[in-house]
Amino acid sequence: MKQIKIIALLTMVIGIFSCEKDFLSPSLTSLVNADNYYSTDAELETAIINMYDGIQGVNSTNANDNHGIQVEFYLTEMRSDNTRTKSQEGEAAQFEFYSIEATNGIVNDYYRSFFNVIFRANTVLANLGVASEDNAAKFEAEAKFVRAYANFNLVRLFGDIPLVDRVIGIPDTDIAFTRVPTASVYDLIVSDLQLAVANLDNTYKTRASKAAAQALLAKVYLTLGTNYLDAQILLEDVMASGFALESDFKDVFFNELNNEIIFAIGFIPDISADSQNFSAEWLNAVGRTSGVNYTTQDSRDALDALGGDRTQYSYRVDLDQPTQFQVVKYIPDGDDGLGISPTSSDPTKAGNDWIVLRYSDVLLMHVEAIMAGAQSTSAPGALASFQQIRDRAGLTDPVASISKQELLDERRVELAYENHRLFDLLRFGEAQSVLSTFSDTNGLNYTATDLLLPIPQNEIGLSNGLLTQNPGY
Repeated sequence: MKQIKIIALLTMVIGIFSCEKDFLSPSLTSLVNADNYYSTDAELETAIINMYDGIQGVNSTNANDNHGIQVEFYLTEMRSDNTRTKSQEGEAAQFEFYSIEATNGIVNDYYRSFFNVIFRANTVLANLGVASEDNAAKFEAEAKFVRAYANFNLVRLFGDIPLVDRVIGIPDTDIAFTRVPTASVYDLIVSDLQLAVANLDNTYKTRASKAAAQALLAKVYLTLGTNYLDAQILLEDVMASGFALESDFKDVFFNELNNEIIFAIGFIPDISADSQNFSAEWLNAVGRTSGVNYTTQDSRDALDALGGDRTQYSYRVDLDQPTQFQVVKYIPDGDDGLGISPTSSDPTKAGNDWIVLRYSDVLLMHVEAIMAGAQSTSAPGALASFQQIRDRAGLTDPVASISKQELLDERRVELAYENHRLFDLLRFGEAQSVLSTFSDTNGLNYTATDLLLPIPQNEIGLSNGLLTQNPGY
């Protein structure tokens, strides 16, 4: 049973549109609008649910819709050495070949989707005055967690971005289009997450929680290369909060809201408003003629060498084309041979939740925090966390020390195809080397400027040139 259900009426009531309209359109003039709708805790909570609706995105093939998390794999996995397209066609192929154009519609979709999520979070914050004393602090914490999560994704993908820390309108369009240094964005992310940690509990897995805020803040500290001790303390608090590795790796993805899940984006099968179609896209479930997010030989080699029991639940041969290999995680139509049941009657309306944070990620970040930028560690705490991951994979030989490369490799095979690889390469300082080699080996077009995405040309046009472009585009 999902904890998040979409309140579709809210979208009509408070007039949430595309990113540009959020910033620029005047308020609705009907009797009910965003300025006068919120008057009780229950009404404000509809705005809170609407934040997750924005992350969830719209399950549609309409290019003008905000698809939220459903298109994230293009911007992350397909820009790493993990996945590629099957047909090498269309805008999707631009990610595979490192030839992304500023007019790419998928990039524009993600950019406007996550700024729209920020708008929704700011709407909650702007209306906290109606909240009861019992709920005001946790409502604020939940909104700030979501805002931090959206900003963290955007700043890692685009670099300097506009810092939108409140609901803005026509007089404030410079805020919407003026890029600020990443340091300023990270200052707000850290502040938002610190407040979330202080005021949330662990009631939810598909909404913000204390553990999710702690894990995300630890990842922010690791990304910044600062506060390693603070990151370690945060992670150890999560480790003492009752989460645990699933004994069967398959259950992580097909026994939803399990003990390993810290934060996931919930989807409900067979309901247009609440389902997702990225699983179908990965499997050619629509016509089986194209396909995206297919595994690279490089990632399969890593899994074959280091994956252990995880490998069969990470990739499989394409049932129609035996020379192609698909991602197993999140498959919507099941696999009898792997003991996986369908998650929906229609693969294009899949109910697989998208996992953002899980316990194995916390354990591996714990190792990283203890290493604190060093090239290796034999600290008992790090070894214990690392060994848990290896043991679950059936790789039970005792580990005596862990190198930085071994940790990066372990993250790759444990979290394969979950949108972590590119961010891990960047955080470990290995993106330039790894992606250059991968590009040269496969005849791709990677250059150093490809570490950031282009600012969508559509947004630059709307800004009348105020919004500047990243180098290389």
